[in-house]
Amino acid sequence: MQASEDGRFAFDAEWYDQHAALIRKYQFLFYPKDSTVEMFDIKNRRLFLKRSCIDGLKFEDLYVGATVNVNSRTLTLVDYSDEYTKNILSSKKEKTLALIKPDAVLKFGQIFNAIYQSRFLVCNAKMVRLTRGEAEEFYAEHVGKAFFDNLVRFMTSGPIIAMELMKDGAIGAWRELLGPTDSSKARSDAPNSIRAMFGTDQTQNACHGSDSTMSAQRECNFFFGSKVRRNTAMHQGSTCCIIKPSAVDTNKAGEIMAAITAQGYQVTGLQMFHMEKANAEEFFEVYKGVVAEYIDMVNELSSGPCIVLEVTGQGDNIPTKFREFVGPADPEIARHLRPNTLRAKFGHTKINNAIHCTDLPEDGALEVEYFFRILSD
Repeated sequence: MQASEDGRFAFDAEWYDQHAALIRKYQFLFYPKDSTVEMFDIKNRRLFLKRSCIDGLKFEDLYVGATVNVNSRTLTLVDYSDEYTKNILSSKKEKTLALIKPDAVLKFGQIFNAIYQSRFLVCNAKMVRLTRGEAEEFYAEHVGKAFFDNLVRFMTSGPIIAMELMKDGAIGAWRELLGPTDSSKARSDAPNSIRAMFGTDQTQNACHGSDSTMSAQRECNFFFGSKVRRNTAMHQGSTCCIIKPSAVDTNKAGEIMAAITAQGYQVTGLQMFHMEKANAEEFFEVYKGVVAEYIDMVNELSSGPCIVLEVTGQGDNIPTKFREFVGPADPEIARHLRPNTLRAKFGHTKINNAIHCTDLPEDGALEVEYFFRILSD
């Protein structure tokens, strides 16, 4: 199928049919003129979805690797379907890998915020801890150099956060935001850069960025390819925090993370998830028939990417303490009664209230396990 005159974009899409236990393949067509979608079933060679509007779907959501929701089906866009789409979008939607190194993980909220403020799209994110073998593999191009052992030792000294960023010219834009490799030089030459603000020297320089298209592809695949890198969740003395899709979509995730750590909490696990509707229903099952907003809660959680955190802190009963910090479910009530809570500051409605947190202390471990053991694997 060739690109049509109205400039539609074509992708190969896949949907996992849980009932049949197989992957169904479609051609996914998006018409930017009126933001409509059309789909064809590739195997059966027939129209699957006639051209229609899909609530909440934007052109910005479409790129190879993206997850989109169409009529309760969570589709993954796995490739471009034609040269027109590839030629137009491959340069505009360039990807790069960003790493927050061990020395800057405590400042991850501020770094995420800088990323969002610079108009990057965070396509993927995960907190991991590299083994020595993994670090040596990742930095294989530097084997034999004088700084190699120190670099590997440093990169395995604590957790790191890997992110897949997308933007027009993402590789150069991220390296510009990072600033010079040497943090002291960054402070003199680019004082507003990330390394100037959060780096220490040439090795402990806060963040890493891919230096070429080839490196970006290899490095993104290293962390987000078929091989699963173990997350850092501790599953002990912790609670679950979900930064909801509406808050991620409005670039509030970095501010929320910074507010959580400023309150004295520690984040020991972090991962971005694209929730299937069935998973959202399963996760919120305890509210079914109890909370009137159950269906809306499910639809919100499966409407786009969310960022899930394992949160720990000092003392006992972290789920209860953190829930008090998150505030009442209705942000309007929160703003009147508890204006310093997270939902008062970042929420909009009872459904789009920015954050889900564990309600009952005994459920903290269960919710953390659901994301960081069951879904993560």
